[in-house]
Amino acid sequence: MSAPFSKLPAAATIAPTPFTSSIPQDQLDDLRTLLKLSKIAPPTYENTQTDRRFGVTSDWLTTVREKWLNDFDWRACEARINSFPQFTAQIEDIKLHFVALFSEKRDAVPVVLLHGWPGSFLEFLPMLQLFREEFTPNTLPYHLIVPSLPGYAFSSGPPLDRNYSTEDVARVVDRLMEDLGFGSGYVAQGGDIGSKVARILAVDHDSCKVNFQYIPSPPGGDSGDITEAEKRGLSRREDFLTLGRSYSDEHATRPSTIGHVLSSSPIALLAWCGEKYLDWVDDPLPTETILELISLYWLTESFPRAIYPYPYMRRWYIRKPYGFSSFPREIMPPPRSWMRITGDLTFWKDHDKGGHFAALERPKDMKDDLTEFIALAWS
Repeated sequence: MSAPFSKLPAAATIAPTPFTSSIPQDQLDDLRTLLKLSKIAPPTYENTQTDRRFGVTSDWLTTVREKWLNDFDWRACEARINSFPQFTAQIEDIKLHFVALFSEKRDAVPVVLLHGWPGSFLEFLPMLQLFREEFTPNTLPYHLIVPSLPGYAFSSGPPLDRNYSTEDVARVVDRLMEDLGFGSGYVAQGGDIGSKVARILAVDHDSCKVNFQYIPSPPGGDSGDITEAEKRGLSRREDFLTLGRSYSDEHATRPSTIGHVLSSSPIALLAWCGEKYLDWVDDPLPTETILELISLYWLTESFPRAIYPYPYMRRWYIRKPYGFSSFPREIMPPPRSWMRITGDLTFWKDHDKGGHFAALERPKDMKDDLTEFIALAWS
């Protein structure tokens, strides 16, 4: 008998392989050894500033390393991951990992949820848990599909023989949704890199019928219709473009170099990604959550495989219904008037809490927005 929410739709044309996360113990032992041996920089003026204006502090790295060594339990995280149905499917030259809650309702709406960097499918587990608690397989109104993008976590790739792009990712995701039986239509939701993939799906792929996002960064629009809150968001945007985007430039221009650097030490990875988990959120993420995210990246060697999308093409106008959730601590929150010029904006929701990792920070808000948008736009 199949596990709850794991029964594929009758229209599916593939039989994906059930997947269970099981990191070999020797990898966990190696991680522990490297954590013990990795050095933290000596105190400097810059790394002792508690406002983190120069980046993460030595105190934070030291504290989190101790928790990683002495308190963190990857097996507990793994058990939570494995409590959700997971699969892999061969799509072109990618073995794509995905988490799914499949509905047994005939009219369930297919939804693909797309993460970004430095995120992963883990971001969506709290929201999936809310759906799982509220509905049964017979009453769930949606098929919820959460792929690990190519190169991330348990997905393979990207290929070694060519440059890989967000267009390639979108094509693979669209093929997955079609092969699962959703070729007649699905909703794409994304944030960060996932929002770029979602836009390409809406523009280039007919099966993607509606689009829901919370983090694009469109070109400037009319500045005459901007609220005070949106002006504060634009100020935050300028701060990010001035002081916060150097990581992105490095990913885009020297991915090989930074990939080697961050594959050499878990402390280096913690510093590079942990900075974003501290600065791009509203309320601080629990240290346990940060360690889950970092551990997944380290144990699956995600970082050097995951930064290929940074030299991306921009696709803006969506000629399909799309919605947007606006969170105040997003790194570049756009005004509503800017979003109107990028497509058929049929849904907008302002929130007073939340940041870049909205599905992780505010899972109920994201669940409510997604539900409201689909009710408005799907028909």
